[in-house]
Amino acid sequence: MRATVNHAVKQAEVPEPSGAAGPFHARLPGYRPTPVRELSGVAGELGVAAVSIKDESDRFGLPAFKVLGASWAIECALRDEPDARALVAASAGNHGRAVARLASERGLGCRILLPKRAAKARREAIAAEGAEVVMVDADYETAVALAREQGLEDGVLEIADVGDSASAHRVIDGYATLFAEAESQADFDLLLVPAGVGSLAAAAARFAAGREVFVVGVEPVAAACLSASLEAGEPAAVATPGTSMAGMDCAQVSAAAWPSLLHGIHGTVSVDDAEADRAMADLAGEGLAMGQCGAAPLAAIRALATDDRCADLREAVNFGPRTRALLIGTEGVTDRSVA
Repeated sequence: MRATVNHAVKQAEVPEPSGAAGPFHARLPGYRPTPVRELSGVAGELGVAAVSIKDESDRFGLPAFKVLGASWAIECALRDEPDARALVAASAGNHGRAVARLASERGLGCRILLPKRAAKARREAIAAEGAEVVMVDADYETAVALAREQGLEDGVLEIADVGDSASAHRVIDGYATLFAEAESQADFDLLLVPAGVGSLAAAAARFAAGREVFVVGVEPVAAACLSASLEAGEPAAVATPGTSMAGMDCAQVSAAAWPSLLHGIHGTVSVDDAEADRAMADLAGEGLAMGQCGAAPLAAIRALATDDRCADLREAVNFGPRTRALLIGTEGVTDRSVA
């Protein structure tokens, strides 16, 4: 399945994005909007009006956007439970590192559970933030379930970016800051967003619902859980044999994100590891150091523009010479061994 068209789009049913996270982020030390960079060569290659990329390779000194959601979720959780002593989270890498950094800054203990496929570089980066790293001899979903159990311990707060917990909803709210920044930085009518469990894509859907903007989710061929769910009309689990796009190596979408995904995502494009690697190399040639997940939207827009299997989606999102696309480059290079 190369592309899906979502026929259940009802943007009026998508909730408004949070208005609280942005002012909170703006007060944090070191806050600055991440840049939007023009990809004029790609626009010329594809025959569209403009292509640009929101560069999340340096957000509060971390190489990914995840800190936006984690910081807001932690702030809200500690307001609710100010006596908490430690944080716990499951992660494929970037979310865990963000939680670990924030726990250290707040003087809290931290335990991050990683699935067995987590790369050594990502494990080491999380440990360097001062967190206890626990390797789970199973998949990401098992790590999530274990973190949920440990979050029930006295004095421990689970900071999840997946599921239906309060923190999972707050993570989506936190990501609203990224799209509020983008709106002030660029004109666009099409967003291509890495999906994974869908929290960032849900934030994109909420942003776009009140605007004339189409949203396309980008997934690995090997972990296309959003595509399967949109096809089924309900959350559907998929097998995940593994992908270099580690942050999207997810078998199912988040319950917190699903209603916004169902009614606010116009479709999906799936890309394979080789396509993501090529896009990563092409961005590096433009001076942009992106990881596989961050580069995946470039691979996806190329497929959207040229692949016959994307023809229905091209029509659904009015893709053509007037299109002004914004790619969300979600991460910098987080594992040099596959750079």
